[in-house]
Amino acid sequence: MTRIALDVLDSPKPSVSQDLTVALVGNPNCGKTTLFNILTGLRAHTANIAGTTIEQRVGKARVDGHDLQLLDLPGMYSLSDVSPEQKIARQALMGEVPGQRGPQAVLLLLDATNIQRNLLLAGQVLEFGLPTVVALNMCDLARRSGIKINTQALADELGCPVVAISARTGEGIPELCNALTLRLSSDEPNALPESLSACATCGGCPFRARFDWAEQVDKRCARRPVGDHDPRTAAADRVLTHPVLGIASFMVITFVLFATIFWLADYPSGAIEWVFSSLGGVVADALPPGDLNNLLVDGIIGGVGGVLVFLPQICLLFFFLSLLEDTGYLARAAVVTDRLMRRVGLPGASFVPLLSAHACAIPAIMASRVIENRRDRLVTILVSPLLSCSARLPVYTMLTALLVPSQPIKAALIFVGAYSLGIAAALLVAMALNRSILKGKAAPLLIELPSYKPPNLRNAALSMLDRGRVFLVKAGTVILLVSIGLWASATYPKSAAPREAVTMQQQAEQLEASGQTDDASQLRVQAESLTAAHGLSNSLAGQVGHAIEPAIKPLGFDWRIGVGIVSSFAAREMIVSTLSIIHGVGAGDGGDEMLYESMRHAVADTGTPIYTPATCLSLLVFFVLAMQCLPTSIVARRETGTWKWPALQFVYMTLLAYSAAWVTFQVASQVFESGAVG
Repeated sequence: MTRIALDVLDSPKPSVSQDLTVALVGNPNCGKTTLFNILTGLRAHTANIAGTTIEQRVGKARVDGHDLQLLDLPGMYSLSDVSPEQKIARQALMGEVPGQRGPQAVLLLLDATNIQRNLLLAGQVLEFGLPTVVALNMCDLARRSGIKINTQALADELGCPVVAISARTGEGIPELCNALTLRLSSDEPNALPESLSACATCGGCPFRARFDWAEQVDKRCARRPVGDHDPRTAAADRVLTHPVLGIASFMVITFVLFATIFWLADYPSGAIEWVFSSLGGVVADALPPGDLNNLLVDGIIGGVGGVLVFLPQICLLFFFLSLLEDTGYLARAAVVTDRLMRRVGLPGASFVPLLSAHACAIPAIMASRVIENRRDRLVTILVSPLLSCSARLPVYTMLTALLVPSQPIKAALIFVGAYSLGIAAALLVAMALNRSILKGKAAPLLIELPSYKPPNLRNAALSMLDRGRVFLVKAGTVILLVSIGLWASATYPKSAAPREAVTMQQQAEQLEASGQTDDASQLRVQAESLTAAHGLSNSLAGQVGHAIEPAIKPLGFDWRIGVGIVSSFAAREMIVSTLSIIHGVGAGDGGDEMLYESMRHAVADTGTPIYTPATCLSLLVFFVLAMQCLPTSIVARRETGTWKWPALQFVYMTLLAYSAAWVTFQVASQVFESGAVG
């Protein structure tokens, strides 16, 4: 999209206070996020509303040379105090949110393709009497559909300025900014229309009266062609919302999504790997050998770099998901999946929280507060961590690289399989809960299908940058601290070199004295490797791994993998940097390819390979289904008000992961041993 200059009007600019707050209000799918991003760009952040777990976005908007604070309230259809979002929105408009200033004005978005539906919320917002400017969004789509709206007549009906815009293309944005500046500079309150005043004073039937008012305003201000249903939209919906074809389309789109991510992410991932490898090499050469050198190269640079190399996959995932949402497809996916969800006892309102669980289970659990029924909310909370979150991506990538190196098509199939396994497990667990401790009937999904439209690349890019920034912050704090702790636990307490290594060193010295330098060098490498393995086995991390090895051995895991599993409770992706440290792969040793090569050749104490195909598949299944996230348990406790449900969640997911991984290992071992799979 072409960059939009907001300071383009030549009209005199009135004086506006620099600390005014403007609330951005609108229905879901009305383009509110797109407009917010245009006005704020990267000058925005997401945070919980004070005293709640409901998120809101706040950003600095540069409007006609003036800095304003733009408050993006949750998308909603009305302010009837039914959901927590609606209650918070009312409190925010009334200035009753603790620790947050009330807005001095409202920027109200209406969907030009269906203003009647939007007018219900508009009428309720106007009743607050705040200075309001209406942005009539998607005017380009309305024109394409033959819809004509008299903006002046609509402004007279609403008692406030109305500006036709297209947030997607930038049409009308400068005029909207000018209208907002003029409205903010005026001390006059909104003149509530007489027809709307009658609705506001109606005590017995305010829903009925507001619907009638919205219908009458729509008739007076909008004109639509007869038979205005878009045949192309109807044709697309016949496929994408079909009970069979819709599911097939969903699977194809998912497969193409992951195949594209793997293909595109290879280039930036290689660049990141080169940067950390070079940095590690520079640090290793600049410092003398010793613990400080190892800490910086293996513990910090290697640990953090081993996780950051997966940043491109995560960013691309959110970029493409944003594109799919902009096109209107995700709403169709919700309709298709709702039929299956209700059969297993999940409410239709769970789709949005469960979709966000593919980013992280924590916001998914928080988003479940929009579900009114307590039973439905508990089911959603209990199954949310089964959906593959972004923290699992590095683990999936590592194991996929071991199973099918340099084969993007097969890698995409493994990823689709991992995500499908998580979805299937969530549905089966929901069915089990629905038939046992949480019996009940799930509510049907009530969702509006937005019109199809081209995706907004700017929105997608900003979403990608926002999620990438969150991941980087996490890598810079939790992962850094855990990496240092893991390095220390894998290094201390130190133990003397084993007798075999000492003998090899003595033989190497004798060979060097006789001029056989190549043979001496090989012996020294073997001695150092033996010493490192012995030291790791006797370190604190090694002792923990050996302690739990009997329990995880039936899954095909040895004590090294056990250390990785324990460390991943702080953050799932920590197993990657843990294995980097355990296998002695520093940042200067070639990055993830060196790690994969080291893992492919790693052998257990018995001399057998550690990371066989059966073991990799078992570990993949384990990480798909295991809880492995203490922060999620803490949030689940906060949302349910008790440790009972998080404890149940942890126990059932651990047992499920263990059982499924055991079955996978046993079956895969027989299949690979029989030679059925090459």
